[in-house]
Amino acid sequence: MTAPPDLPRDTPFQAKRIIQAVLIVQLGIAAILFSADLLPSLATLVAPSDAPALTQPASPGDQTRRYSPRDVPTRAPNPDTRPIPATTDMPNRLAFAFTTWEDAPALILTGTIETGDAGRFADALALNPAPQVVFLNSPGGSVMDALAIGRTLRDLGVTTRLTQSDICLSACPYIFAAGTQRIADDDAWLGVHQHFFDENTVLPAFLAVENIQRGQAEVVGYLDDMGVDLRIMQPAMATPPDEIYLLTPQERIDYHLTTPPDE
Repeated sequence: MTAPPDLPRDTPFQAKRIIQAVLIVQLGIAAILFSADLLPSLATLVAPSDAPALTQPASPGDQTRRYSPRDVPTRAPNPDTRPIPATTDMPNRLAFAFTTWEDAPALILTGTIETGDAGRFADALALNPAPQVVFLNSPGGSVMDALAIGRTLRDLGVTTRLTQSDICLSACPYIFAAGTQRIADDDAWLGVHQHFFDENTVLPAFLAVENIQRGQAEVVGYLDDMGVDLRIMQPAMATPPDEIYLLTPQERIDYHLTTPPDE
């Protein structure tokens, strides 16, 4: 039997070089992922939005406001236009309050839309009467969860409503769009902006372009299914994530986001 050839003497050295190369690659990947989370914050620090504060009244032509989901204020609710008052603080993930409104089953969705909230919503819906009216009060959050919740609500044929104290920003308008009837008080805040479609806050464009395009395609298809004019994407895509474009009552009607008063 022929003896196996001796291993080259430099094999341990080569193995060490390979291990070092793998570690360098892993560190590089970690640095990229860390930067993906850090870059938005750095960009905000270096060039923060100079738009007026969200609490400043908006008017046609002056509709862009600074936006941070953590800093969105709650607004004092009017019990005459909403079945139960909103919570004092905006919940950090979507809360479901099943109640009645004008003798019909109703639901109040309040808080930030987090990843996984669509599943939580499906579980809550299975344990409660299907609502006919859905009130919204949310600063936005996970786009994909908002779309999933919206499709479920459209299947139920609900009416969506925003009272004068309600906030519906970022991903929240997608849930609002699910209503077969969509009613928003003129004083409600209904706003849109750019979205990202990843668990990270934002990924650099060279890493995330495919994910962003796929997400935007889902949003466009969803809005079309809900009967919303796709022109609404123009102000949304033109407004950066640290700002929000507040839609005027007339724009809401023009984009078919709200139901005209005579319908």
